[in-house]
Amino acid sequence: MRKLKLVMVGNGMAGVRTLEELLKTAPDMYDITVFGAEPHPNYNRILLSPVLAGEMTIQDIILNDLDWYKDNGIRLLTGRTVTQIDRKARTVTADDGTVAEYDRLLLATGSLPFILPVPGKDLQGVIAYRDIADTDTMIATAATHRHAVVIGAGLLGLEAANGLAIRGMDVTIVHIGDWIMERQLDKTAGQMLQKALEAKGMKFKLPAQTAELIGNESGRVAAVKFKDGETIPADLVVMAAGIRPNTALAEKAGLHCNRGIVVSDTLQTFDPRIYAVGECANHRGIAYGLVAPLFEQAKVCANHLAMFGIGRYQGSVTSTKLKVTGIDVFSAGDFSGGEGTEDIVLSDPGMGVYKRVVLKDDKIVGAVMYGDTVDGSWYFQMMKDGQDVHEIRDHLLFGKSHLGDVGHKGQNSAASLPDTAEVCGCNGVCKGTIVKAIKEKGIFTLEDVRKHTKASSSCGSCTGLVEQILASTIGGAYTPADSKNKAICACTDHSHGDVRAAIVNQHLTSIPAVMQALGWKTPNGCATCRPALNYYLISSWPHEAQDDPQSRFINERAHANIQKDGTYSVVPRMWGGLTTPNELRAIADAAEKYKVPTVKVTGGQRIDLLGVKKEDLPKMWADLNAAGMVSGHAYGKSLRTVKTCVGAEHCRFGTQLAMDMGVKLEKMLFGMWSPHKVKLAVSGCPRNCAEAGIKDVGIIGVDSGYELYVAGNGGIKTEVAEFFCKVKSDEEVMEYSGAFLQLYREEGYYLERTVHYVQRVGLDYVKAKVVEDAANRKALFERMLFALQDYKDPWLERSADKGEAELKKPFEDLTV
Repeated sequence: MRKLKLVMVGNGMAGVRTLEELLKTAPDMYDITVFGAEPHPNYNRILLSPVLAGEMTIQDIILNDLDWYKDNGIRLLTGRTVTQIDRKARTVTADDGTVAEYDRLLLATGSLPFILPVPGKDLQGVIAYRDIADTDTMIATAATHRHAVVIGAGLLGLEAANGLAIRGMDVTIVHIGDWIMERQLDKTAGQMLQKALEAKGMKFKLPAQTAELIGNESGRVAAVKFKDGETIPADLVVMAAGIRPNTALAEKAGLHCNRGIVVSDTLQTFDPRIYAVGECANHRGIAYGLVAPLFEQAKVCANHLAMFGIGRYQGSVTSTKLKVTGIDVFSAGDFSGGEGTEDIVLSDPGMGVYKRVVLKDDKIVGAVMYGDTVDGSWYFQMMKDGQDVHEIRDHLLFGKSHLGDVGHKGQNSAASLPDTAEVCGCNGVCKGTIVKAIKEKGIFTLEDVRKHTKASSSCGSCTGLVEQILASTIGGAYTPADSKNKAICACTDHSHGDVRAAIVNQHLTSIPAVMQALGWKTPNGCATCRPALNYYLISSWPHEAQDDPQSRFINERAHANIQKDGTYSVVPRMWGGLTTPNELRAIADAAEKYKVPTVKVTGGQRIDLLGVKKEDLPKMWADLNAAGMVSGHAYGKSLRTVKTCVGAEHCRFGTQLAMDMGVKLEKMLFGMWSPHKVKLAVSGCPRNCAEAGIKDVGIIGVDSGYELYVAGNGGIKTEVAEFFCKVKSDEEVMEYSGAFLQLYREEGYYLERTVHYVQRVGLDYVKAKVVEDAANRKALFERMLFALQDYKDPWLERSADKGEAELKKPFEDLTV
């Protein structure tokens, strides 16, 4: 089959990211030709500032070297500018006469710097700041000349000024506005930043308008003259007064342009064979200049080039972080406020700290920060998610750590952590490894950090710290993922919420049906999406959807946890932590019979048989089942334990029967599969010996009944459970607890703990559904009981006399 021909005009970050995404999903669909006007492979334009400052080299910022193009079969034509597109013949022609045919054309022509139309703009020493050539010119000039003038005090202009100042030049920044970075900062933050930059030796002239650039006898710029008549010396003038989408080629070809090449949500131009991404594109009236939105465009564009046709780009919310050494500035959204908004402000000029959060209808719509920006990504995430902040309004300006987020407290020093500091305890990843990967691999997203380093890919407790390292390393190029709309995996562009809704609304009852209905990119899915789909199906249609064992992790299929030496850990269930001599005897017999090397009491009040051989699992479970013991589901995404104290049954302080309540709950919830593991605890009095305050559901006995707490977590990152309600009877404990867990089962995303589910939707929302709405609570509870009514342990009725082959069926194909 003939490959289609794809031609890309432009070899920048947005275009090449599109090719990278395309090669992931359709590596053999196209013969690809790339035209690049510069004599370089793809490089990280964001890191030109560190190159100018002497912190990095050109080689350090190359994203895709020449071997990458060769290895992927891409024909790269550098140093050539495309001058003509023949849409009828479907060809492009370069300035050297090179002609390339296309079936699909991708325009990634970027932007052009705005050069002030003033006399002298063509003098030697007057440059823009957009590429490697400009950077090389500035470095060379700084070595032989003294005076530099930067026109424009936006993000790019300040970065240029900082780099030139570091190289020893006397720098004056000229700006037409009343304060610097007026598009990213309000006046207060802008003035604080200016003061800090002045302390670093930079000079400012604003508001000021340039009237003329004056040259010397050799034709080089020598001075800048302003409209007020003042003149200052200048051996180098850097124009950083803004950019304009590069649309000349598209306009010449007759494509619709309006402050950019106009594209649809599929990144197609009005000619459906021609796509555009990056700074040259105008999407819904906006041409984006930051990297994060351009990468979002790239992913959608690649999806359509691969002919999956299910992605849509709907615009981006952006944030900015200034990359000037020693100065932290952050802004996002509508930080200027306006009608219907209100400001919360913290200002401490003496300490160099300023924070302004803009609210509308109890939601963050904008934020600007100077000095202390550690919570920038937190504000930005809440803004993107539209989170109601009414409950935490009084604490907003004091940061996430003020709310008790233990894992966040170390993030203030993320940028200053030594490279040897361990960031991800699960995978043993240190900061230096992450920073090196970010720089060498051109990483801009949390997902890519996980892919290349494994950091934040396990328990997730280090995610905030990894995000801070990303932000401090690449600055404004980093945007936190949208937690509500993030795709499940690379097999689909659909989020967990989209998939759950489709399964319910379309009454889908099998994994193949879901994949067909939602246009899965891969025929059989992957290890990430298949377990999620399987859970969503059996939780949505408990008696219709068929549980697929091959879409479960090995631990759930084996009812045992694989250990590092390849043996397994078996944990029989002990209801509420209670056992009998008969059960203990059965455990002891199994341990002796199968030569189990280690027997341990677990933290969940059960007994763990460690070191069981794979071939012994079927017979061991048959023996334990024969004694009436079932799986403790100790490693499943399910009910784990209901921990109890001895309660009023024995304790002189007990006010309620904790053991009896615990057994009732555990038996009621047995067989409950859930988005993630679920642990409960029942304490017979407020002394809380069962540690109910750090469980997914915690019940504490009081004189008048019980207090219920939800969304606790006692793992690596401890989360204290939140007070939910007070009830009077055992029946109410079961109803309220069951309803809460059913709501979590129906709305939680796969691998999302209860604490993260409640943080995402809000405790008030959960209370409204369970505590305040009696009818809905009862309906949830009934759905829980309905789903679990026929559950039986798959091996409860199996015994050795049924034959070796039948006995081994549940354990077939057990692999890591």
